[in-house]
Amino acid sequence: MSQPRLFVEVHILQSLPPSNANRDDSGTPKQAVFGGARRARVSSQAWKRATRTEYARQVPESDRATRTKRIATLLAQRLARPAADGGAGLAEEQADHLAAALLEPLGITKSAKKDDQSAYLLFFGKKQLDALVKLLDGRAAELAALSGDDLKGEMKKLHVVQTLSTGHPAEVALFGRMVADLPTLKVDASVQVAHALSTHAVRTEFDYYTAVDDENTDDHGAGMIGTVEFNSSTLYRYAVLGVHQLRDNLSDAEATRQTAVRFVDAFARSMPTGHQNSFAHRTLPHLVLLTVRTDQPVNLVSAYEEPVTGVTGLAAESVVRLAAELKAVGDTWGNKPLRTLATYTAEGNKIAEVFGASLAFPALLDSVDALVGEWLDRGELAPADTAEVGAR
Repeated sequence: MSQPRLFVEVHILQSLPPSNANRDDSGTPKQAVFGGARRARVSSQAWKRATRTEYARQVPESDRATRTKRIATLLAQRLARPAADGGAGLAEEQADHLAAALLEPLGITKSAKKDDQSAYLLFFGKKQLDALVKLLDGRAAELAALSGDDLKGEMKKLHVVQTLSTGHPAEVALFGRMVADLPTLKVDASVQVAHALSTHAVRTEFDYYTAVDDENTDDHGAGMIGTVEFNSSTLYRYAVLGVHQLRDNLSDAEATRQTAVRFVDAFARSMPTGHQNSFAHRTLPHLVLLTVRTDQPVNLVSAYEEPVTGVTGLAAESVVRLAAELKAVGDTWGNKPLRTLATYTAEGNKIAEVFGASLAFPALLDSVDALVGEWLDRGELAPADTAEVGAR
C-alpha cells in the first residue's frame, strides 16, 4: 500500500520592471522559446538560491545550512575553538590534521587548484559540524596526536557518515543533496522549482550608460561607457513542496509544519539579485495561488503556451488565463485540487469563483499552517469547497 502524499503547489504571477535578474555567460538576460515565442526566463537554480537566502533570514544562524568546498576549514575552526564555545581547544595544526582525518570517510579530497578546498561542494547543516566535534567525546587532543593506521583505525569507530546523514537542517530537507561519490549522503529534495517564464513574448533591450570622472575638469568626455542588456516581463513562477518527503527528511512533525510555512513565505518574497543595484527590480507578486493535491503536481504553465498580448495589461490578462487553465485542467482530467488558497489584487467574479476570495498574505500562511498540521495529524485532508476555504 502506497504511503499518503501531500503536495502544496505555489503558482505566482509577478511583474518585473526593466531588469537583468538572471543572465547567461554573455551577460544577456536568460531566455527560452515556449509556444513558438521567445520568453524571458529566470532559471530554477537562480530562484532556488534566492529562496534559500530569503529562508535563511527567518532562522537562527546556528540552524542554517551552507553549501561549500570549505568543510575542512569550517570543521578545523570548530576544533580550534575553546571547549567552552563548543570546540576542542586544539592548536591550528592539530585541528587541520584531525579535521582531515574526520572527513576522510566521506571521500572528500582536496581541490587540485586550492589546498584549503575540497574537490566538490557539500551541502550540510552547521549543527552537523558541531555533532562531528561531539563524536570525539573529549578525546580530540588524544586523537590529534595519532597518525597513519592508528588514526584511521580510530576514525572507523566514529559514525561520521551517519552523523552527516541525520539531523538535516530545513534547507537541506527542502532542496536535497546529491553526493555522487557517497550515495549514503544523498537527501531527496522535497521541493521542485520550475524555470520562471514570461507569460508573453519579450525582446531584449540595451541600456547605454556612461560614468563621469568627478576629478576630470579638462574635458567633458565620459570616464567610462558601456551597455547592459535588460528586459521587462510578467513571470509565471511555479514550485511544489512534497510535505510527505519533507516530513521524512526532518523526522519531526512540528519542524515539518514550520518549514512548509516558511518555504511558501520565502519563495513568494524571494528575488534573484542580478544587476539589482542598476535596476532595483525587487517587486511583490500580483498573485500567489496555492493548490493542494494528494495525487500529483500540476504545473499550469500551459495557460501561456499562447503568449499573452496585453490588451488589458499583461498581469491582469495573465491572472485570467491562469484561472481558466486551473478550471480547464480540473474539468478535463478530473483531478481538481483538494484545497485552493490565493492572495491577489485582480478583480472579477470569475477569478473568485476559481481561486476563492483573496486572503491577505499573512492569513494565507496561517491557512497553510493549519492544513499541513491537519494532514500531519490525520494523514489526510477532508475535501473543501474553494469558496469556503477562501472565505475563512
